[in-house]
Amino acid sequence: MLKGHQSWIFENQPKIISKATIVGPFEGQGPLAKDFDIVHADLYLGQETWEKAEKTLIEESASLAIEKAGLTKDQVQFYFGGDLMNQIISSSFAARTLSIPYLGLFGACSTSMESLALAAFIVNHGGAKYALAGTCSHNATVEKQFRYPTEYGSQKPPTAQYTVTGSGSVIISPEGDGPAVTSATIGRVIDMGISDPFNMGAAMAPAAVDTMQAHFRDMGIEPSYYDLIVTGDLSKVGYEIAKELLREHRIPMEGTIYKDCGMMIYDYSKQQVQAGASGCGCSAVVTYGHLLNQMQRRELNKILVVATGALLSPLSYQQGETIPCIAHAVSIENI
Repeated sequence: MLKGHQSWIFENQPKIISKATIVGPFEGQGPLAKDFDIVHADLYLGQETWEKAEKTLIEESASLAIEKAGLTKDQVQFYFGGDLMNQIISSSFAARTLSIPYLGLFGACSTSMESLALAAFIVNHGGAKYALAGTCSHNATVEKQFRYPTEYGSQKPPTAQYTVTGSGSVIISPEGDGPAVTSATIGRVIDMGISDPFNMGAAMAPAAVDTMQAHFRDMGIEPSYYDLIVTGDLSKVGYEIAKELLREHRIPMEGTIYKDCGMMIYDYSKQQVQAGASGCGCSAVVTYGHLLNQMQRRELNKILVVATGALLSPLSYQQGETIPCIAHAVSIENI
């Protein structure tokens, strides 16, 4: 059901009945390592190239989510997925392997909540009994495509972020054990004129705040409704900008806890990640691993995940374009 201008309420409260998170070795050295299902010791995942390794990441998390739900892939009606590679090849090639009817998405790093929102919408309205939503990123593939290959050894500024190697997938169903997806707010594209691909946090922060403001307005609630609100991958620079914008817009965040997934997955004192984490896999593995585990233990009961994405490409950057950004918010609640 449409609520306000850009939000949906899922009145049938579709459930997240299973989840799977798989990460690389660097993520396994961070503070959330125990919340991930599989930590790979090798960035190649036994494959010949980084790109094939990324495809393997999403295949593994999707297959594990299906298995943990007690299903076979033939029982899943639709797969909603996307990633950061050109033509979303990681997800599309994984869909070839899975052979599940597929809707490919590109929301950059917002894809985790874009896919979850659309899967919940379809299930809520009887369009599927089981839907799979997932995304992935790989540090070496993303750095090579959007910035410099890791082998180049270029020095990065303090505003730069470290792309997460990881994949998160969930199965959504009309009923079952697990938290409910209760609403979603679809973001607008916001472009504040930033063109530096090494300063994604600053570029994405206004989009995150715009979506949060829309969510509270459409739903008629205050931030205090939630135990926790997290943005996807603003990291240190974008997080501080977002907090300042929230104050300027007089959004009363003091009634809740506000964190950023990009600041949670790594240990700043031990891992060299500049401003923090980024990538489609960032909000996916933090949400589907760490946060849903907290919800399972009833340490959290209501969360709002605002996944953020920078919708640039190497071509747009080369042509002097600025960075359009977007954020999608999804509320997850223990019912």
